[in-house]
Amino acid sequence: MGSENKIDDVGWYNYDNQDQPLSASPSMQNHNHNHQHQHSKFLTLPTVLTLGRVVAVPLLVATFYADSWWGRTATTSIFIVAAITDWLDGYLARKMKLGTAFGAFLDPVADKLMVAAALILLCSRPLEVAMSGEVAWLFTVPATAIIGREITMSAVREWAASQNGKLLEAVAVNNLGKWKTATQMISLTILLATRDSSLGGSGILVPSGVILLYISAGLSVWSLAVYMSKIWKVLLK
Repeated sequence: MGSENKIDDVGWYNYDNQDQPLSASPSMQNHNHNHQHQHSKFLTLPTVLTLGRVVAVPLLVATFYADSWWGRTATTSIFIVAAITDWLDGYLARKMKLGTAFGAFLDPVADKLMVAAALILLCSRPLEVAMSGEVAWLFTVPATAIIGREITMSAVREWAASQNGKLLEAVAVNNLGKWKTATQMISLTILLATRDSSLGGSGILVPSGVILLYISAGLSVWSLAVYMSKIWKVLLK
């Protein structure tokens, strides 16, 4: 992206020296240059990847309800690609120094939309458990915990941002949150993939996915409690 900006700078230089009349206003040229620079800074590669995850949410829903083998495969593939780009956009933003305020805002929104969509989709088609038939609450319980935690933390972080720096530090992402995200992505990938009846070993994978999902829900609630405890300590000082 940095090389693209350099190319743009050369283009503007040639344009200013060859095509512009000699009487052209320097301030107008600077304005146009700054406008193009801001546009390229806004649509950085990490931001484009994040926008791609947002656009992929309707595709995830559509393929989930496609009653065919390719639908199940496409759903899993979309979620895996989204999980990879979730890591990749953050890496590129740090490595290439392409982070923007809009990207920082959009990234957690895209993550929450993708995870919430996957959880709701799984809840809409309960698993069949041997000897018990369909267990409607199997996905509903962890889904409620995870989505409820994300909504609460979004509200808490917005409130903390409007207060002081110490409160904002109290709700900064910690290792517990990272473990929660990792188990979340792995469990949802397994549960979406095992919907494909042609996948071998699904008898072992399904219970593993369910267990990881409940672990993720437990970590979600635990991390929320940790954040609330930190906030409470700051407020009491």
